[in-house]
Amino acid sequence: MKERELTVENRAGIHARPATEIVKTASRFKSDIFFVKDSMRINGKSVMGIITLGATYKTRLLCQCDGEDEEELLEAMTQLFANRFTP
Repeated sequence: MKERELTVENRAGIHARPATEIVKTASRFKSDIFFVKDSMRINGKSVMGIITLGATYKTRLLCQCDGEDEEELLEAMTQLFANRFTP
C-alpha cells in the first residue's frame, strides 16, 4: 500500500465536478483507492463518498492506494490535485 497526503488547492473545494474527475481518474486503474479525513475513510471510486468528505480549500486528505498499479494511481491523483482537478 502506498499513501500520500494531498491538499485541496481548488478554492471551491471538492464538489460534484472535482469528485467526478477524481473518480474518472481512479477508474482508469485496477488498484483500490481510499481517502481519509479525520475518522472517515471513503472509497475513491465513489462520487458520493468523495463529496461526503466535505473537503474545502486547503483540506488535507490522506490518499491510500493498494494494488498492482498503486504507484501509478497515486502519481495520477497527485497530479490531479496539483492541477486543481483539471485533467
